[in-house]
Amino acid sequence: MSEKKSKPIIPKLIKEKVLTESEKLKYEIAEELGLMDKVRKTGWKSLTSKESGKIGGLMNKRNKEKLSGAED
Repeated sequence: MSEKKSKPIIPKLIKEKVLTESEKLKYEIAEELGLMDKVRKTGWKSLTSKESGKIGGLMNKRNKEKLSGAED
């Protein structure tokens, strides 16, 4: 009888990662757009071009607003 090799069990622990300001903003916008459930389940790669573009566009807009506000 041959024994099946068992795959090592890797605990599904999410390592705490320090997020950059850009990453924080990306997560914040994805949450506002209602996309975080999709991202949590299937990852960022599962987003459509339209969804990714919307996030990127809003990130750009907010960064510009932040910069113009800092200059005043």
